[in-house]
Amino acid sequence: MSFNSISEFLTMGGHGLYVWLSYGLGLVVILANLIAPLQAGKRLRAQLTRRLLRESNGS
Repeated sequence: MSFNSISEFLTMGGHGLYVWLSYGLGLVVILANLIAPLQAGKRLRAQLTRRLLRESNGS
């Protein structure tokens, strides 16, 4: 498919809204799959640190 202008590219023959929403949703899902495990790991490290400190102070 060939486009003569940026405007035609963005509208994609009337289907641009669906195409760009699909790309946006895909990007959101990919970012969530990258960020969620990082945040979970950070929470886990903080919990383990608190637990180790509690156990070392209690001994």
